[in-house]
Amino acid sequence: MIFYFSATGNTQWIAQRIASSTQDHLVSIVEASNAPTHYELKEGERLGFIFPIHGWRVPTLVRHFIEHLDINSKGHFTYAVCTCGDDIGLALDNFMPIHVDSAYSLRMPNTYVGLPFMDVDPKELQILKKSQTEQRLHVIMEEIYDKKKDIFRLDRGRFASLKTHIIGGFFEKYLISDKPFHVDATKCVKCGICANVCPVGDILGGFGKMPEWQHTGECLTCFNCYHHCPHHAIEFGNRTKNKGQYYFK
Repeated sequence: MIFYFSATGNTQWIAQRIASSTQDHLVSIVEASNAPTHYELKEGERLGFIFPIHGWRVPTLVRHFIEHLDINSKGHFTYAVCTCGDDIGLALDNFMPIHVDSAYSLRMPNTYVGLPFMDVDPKELQILKKSQTEQRLHVIMEEIYDKKKDIFRLDRGRFASLKTHIIGGFFEKYLISDKPFHVDATKCVKCGICANVCPVGDILGGFGKMPEWQHTGECLTCFNCYHHCPHHAIEFGNRTKNKGQYYFK
């Protein structure tokens, strides 16, 4: 069984590839969060968690789901695969609520645009990252299929502790919020796409309606709404002006 979370599609692609290789059942964490959290694993079944890294930490949605997950994981090969724009810091070392036998990180095109110095990757780099990940993924899928333990291929990067504990703490406390999101009414065509792609249903809207963020504290600041807006009508404060958009195609 594989539990996964994905916003702009990078991680979903990887989860689908791995599930296809291992023939394990794929479960969306977003959908599962609204249902009973008890699951039964078959004898010899693998248990996988696949998700992106947010601010050099495991996303709060994923952490809370795993913390409340009722599953008979003892005796089952358990692994994690996470995606990142560049590196993951100590995200899996310090913020993974369940023991894993092996873990991997994979670089995919960057999607975070919420800080002045951060933007989506140039097209050439997007293509390069996907190509490199495609190559690494073949090896990872074989190791997962064979249930190989004690393999930790993690791109922790430089200053890993600083990124995860200091910058990551600031990120979670001050930058995960829907309050800066707003719509340029001169560009918005009220198509409803942003409301439809929000993984936590934080946007009140739909076809023919101007989107409104609900400020419930559920927003993940994954920027899925921003990246999917066909007319670039959504902004995050003044930090996304003239920045690019990306979702997996």
